[in-house]
Amino acid sequence: MTAATTQRLHSLDAMRGWIMVLLALEAAGLYEHLEPVAAGTLAEPLIRQLFHHPWNGLRFWDLIQPGFMFIAGTAMAYSLQRQKLAGITRHATGIKTLKRSGWLFFWGVLIYAVRPAGLSFELWNVLTQLSFTTLLAWLVFEWGLRAQLLFCAGLLLLTEGMYRLPDIPGFDQPFTDQHNFGNYVDLLLMNKINRGGWVAINCIPTAVHTIAGALAGRFLLQQPKSAKALVWWGLATIAAGILLDQAGITPIIKRIATSSFTLASLGCCLLALAACYWWIDLRGHHKYLTFATVVGMNSIFIYLFFEIPGGRWFNEYAASVTNGLMGFASVPVALQHILSALVIFGLEWGLCLFLYRKKIFFRI
Repeated sequence: MTAATTQRLHSLDAMRGWIMVLLALEAAGLYEHLEPVAAGTLAEPLIRQLFHHPWNGLRFWDLIQPGFMFIAGTAMAYSLQRQKLAGITRHATGIKTLKRSGWLFFWGVLIYAVRPAGLSFELWNVLTQLSFTTLLAWLVFEWGLRAQLLFCAGLLLLTEGMYRLPDIPGFDQPFTDQHNFGNYVDLLLMNKINRGGWVAINCIPTAVHTIAGALAGRFLLQQPKSAKALVWWGLATIAAGILLDQAGITPIIKRIATSSFTLASLGCCLLALAACYWWIDLRGHHKYLTFATVVGMNSIFIYLFFEIPGGRWFNEYAASVTNGLMGFASVPVALQHILSALVIFGLEWGLCLFLYRKKIFFRI
């Protein structure tokens, strides 16, 4: 057993942190306030990357959720390794994983459960999706590489079959928004269809992200001196996803997590992990990571904070104060909104910094 197998993966902390920083900035409203300002300028294509693609295509923001689920798998590999070295049995880790998945599901549902019109039951949130993919990744974790790859291929083939084979009136158009099999399942589960096109059965293909993340973690534990294999796998899966799309076989659609999207986004996750691992853990560039790390170390807490109290009252309250103060100084309204979003994020980051310094870390 090498020392690297028991050390913390700093690149994983950095990746998780930057994902949470980007999500916190979105929740603070920064991107929506930048969009009208950037319209018609050279910055417009760049700002557009901070929003999901409307349907068939791929943007940077479409990679955030796959990245979150991918690194959850990588973190699982390191966590299970530490527990194994500590003598904790697989049965015990299974109970722990089951409890964690249950809490993820609970919080994922709770985020959108309370609405002005009453209670709501939704399964589109990333936490509810992660509750399923985490459990599935644990179940196959000790399988061999070939068996796990075949299992992932089976999940993608199952996804293809679900969208192509059922002949249900009104829901027999595989890759058409509001008329596909995923929408039909949502009617059965929740008696409603998401207006944005998201579907609950995304948890099936995106389980590949979490399983692949765990495989990547196992690889780094076994061969801690190189990440070249991750690069090759990343390039291969990106090429496969793009080929499926360009050949007209399966379009890249993030909102229903088509197999082509899953492969292309997985490749990006693998390349990102390989690059961060090489730069941070192998080359030892640990400076300037604190900004993101303090957020990533309390990822679940800050996610719940900006989704529940942030979206319900904190953002509005903070923006009212900052906009009011800037109004006295005759700051342009558009700039007021941008600066208010940055203030909201700054306050949330400060909260994470306080918890980090006090060594308070919320875990599920």
